[in-house]
Amino acid sequence: MAFGKKTNPGLQAQTAQMQTQSAQAAEAERAYRQGIVGLRDIIAPPSIEVESNYLKIGKIYARTLFVYGYPRTLFTGWLSPIINMDEVIDISLNIVPVESKIVLENLKKKVAQLEASEEIGREKGKVRDPALEAGIADAEELRDKLQVGEERFFRLGLYITLYGKDLEELDLVQRKIESILGSSLIYTKPATVQMEQGFNSTLPLSTDQLMISRNMDTGALSSSFPFTTAELSQNDGILYGLNRHNNGLVLFDRFSLENANMVVFAKSGAGKSFAIKLECLRYLMMGTEIIVIDPENEYRRLCEAVGGSFLHLSLASHTRINPFDLPKTIDPEEADNALRANIIMLHGLIKLMIGGMTPAEEADMDAALINTYAGKGITNDPLTHMSEPPVMGDLYNVLTSMGGNGPGLAAKLRPFIEGTFSGIFSEQSNVDLNSKFIVFNIRDLEEELRPIGMYITLNYIWNRVKTEQKRRILVIDEAWQLLKYEESAQFMFSVAKRARKYYLGLTTISQDVEDMLSSQMGRAIVNNSSLQLLLKQAPSSVDVVSDTFKLTSEEKNRLSQFPVGEGLFFAGLNHIIMRILASPMEEQLITTNPEELLEGQAAGEQPAGEAIQQNIEQ
Repeated sequence: MAFGKKTNPGLQAQTAQMQTQSAQAAEAERAYRQGIVGLRDIIAPPSIEVESNYLKIGKIYARTLFVYGYPRTLFTGWLSPIINMDEVIDISLNIVPVESKIVLENLKKKVAQLEASEEIGREKGKVRDPALEAGIADAEELRDKLQVGEERFFRLGLYITLYGKDLEELDLVQRKIESILGSSLIYTKPATVQMEQGFNSTLPLSTDQLMISRNMDTGALSSSFPFTTAELSQNDGILYGLNRHNNGLVLFDRFSLENANMVVFAKSGAGKSFAIKLECLRYLMMGTEIIVIDPENEYRRLCEAVGGSFLHLSLASHTRINPFDLPKTIDPEEADNALRANIIMLHGLIKLMIGGMTPAEEADMDAALINTYAGKGITNDPLTHMSEPPVMGDLYNVLTSMGGNGPGLAAKLRPFIEGTFSGIFSEQSNVDLNSKFIVFNIRDLEEELRPIGMYITLNYIWNRVKTEQKRRILVIDEAWQLLKYEESAQFMFSVAKRARKYYLGLTTISQDVEDMLSSQMGRAIVNNSSLQLLLKQAPSSVDVVSDTFKLTSEEKNRLSQFPVGEGLFFAGLNHIIMRILASPMEEQLITTNPEELLEGQAAGEQPAGEAIQQNIEQ
């Protein structure tokens, strides 16, 4: 008798299931051990925790707000303050067009309802309702425009996802956004219990999972477009630094604005000279000529490295600049006025030299200057301007031979002709401006001669600029020294106003912010500058700078806390927080850190200058 082996179907199924699970676990373990294998694994966060009023994505908290209420009218660019906030946010505008036929039918019903409500109120003797009348007028106007195709209708869903390191920061950012929008009567709410859908709606996936929209016509919708952004990048120009708003590169050409003038304000050691030398070096490699007035001998190393001309102005130097030189102008109208304009400049110069003049002395000086030029055969006729110009000694001789105030004025000028200050401004010019990088160094000028040296140098440069229109940048470091004197401040303001005509960009640098902004001419120079760079400021200067440049409260708070090399960069209507970046080669040439300079000298570092010079020649 044979007996068969019994089988248990349930046990077999359980065994098979266990084997399958074991295989799946082994496969999961193998995939885990293998590591990240796909693009989705690379970009996905480590975890997502969904709560009713926030998301936790990895270690970052997120919350989505939606706009549900708008005022009757909106100003253009009302969304710009949110876009330019110094916070990490994502904004999504979901725009869906609506058929005009559907809108017209709804408007017809709406107008009928409003008119019926108005008629009922009138029959009951109620006081007129301005809001109801405005609603009827708006609906009728919109219906007329839709009928003729002047307007179209859309549904707008506006969602904002904000981020923070913790819930406290998340609440703070939310209050900022609600405050900014609330000031324009625009109201928001968090997408409570729909945080995941709200977050998905602000991802770059073109999906609207919240479906909270507001009807808008073309005009209303256009006001919400973010025409001004925190982005500042062009196809042309040079690299200024890193945009701290979005970590993008700031590529910009200052000559693309209405004028190429720039002002730079910062306390000592904040990196203003570093920033401007970096800009000069990069523009130089783009073919732009650079002229610098250097009162502290900071540009010599860079000038020599790029093969420029370093002109040392001092009583012991062989450099000579004759203030009587006339410009070789190309414009016929300016050629006719060249002599008169230079005589006016000389009036201001002589006032600086002798400490002012009375009206009678000014009249005698004017006659003496005309006679001095006439003694060399130079008159208002442009054909005579090619003659050798007079020098300060010729004016001295004319004043001595004059009656009235002439001898007294000659006595005041004598120190610059025969005395202690003679030579540097009393002989014919021997300066050549043919180099692409020119530095006028006035560090070793005596304190009494420094404003005079800056005034004459500016005029000499301006005369050269007018001879040929080239793309140039003129840098005036420590400009507050020039603004201390009325004549030199007026001359500098004139250059700022007229620079654009001659393809010149004026860069004004100052660490004494209060002195410059308290001066009427200083403020005028700022107003005529399309670019502003505000690095770290002294606490005592923050209020003055903030009022002048109309900074936001956030920008004002940051102004005294910026690290070295970081600050506000304004270009026309755009303004960003920028960090200035330089390559090791550039930093070797332009650094002003004494410790780094000594280390470079000890190491004998010079190859960077040779490499830069080769690039400029190419």
